[in-house]
Amino acid sequence: MPKVQAETATGLIETEAPDGKKLVLTIEDAGVDILHRCGGNARCTTCRVEVLEGDPGEMGELERNRLAMEAELAPNTRLSCQIRVHSDLKVHVVNQAS
Repeated sequence: MPKVQAETATGLIETEAPDGKKLVLTIEDAGVDILHRCGGNARCTTCRVEVLEGDPGEMGELERNRLAMEAELAPNTRLSCQIRVHSDLKVHVVNQAS
């Protein structure tokens, strides 16, 4: 199973994910209170992460269009609701509920 590391405000969380699981759910299931308000439809950017290491896969049109509406995002910014985990990843969680 792919390993996922998530940098959060309280430290580094490490977990594993079944191949193909959404990154947002993997992070949430590991105990991180990651925001995700639109239900995985790429309509908001509350679940955004910065990809630090690994291959998150190709960005789809919905995600690309939504991120294009935001100003001053890091070039490695992705929506975790749009990433299916297929390989080891290290990400920084941008927004948390707490």
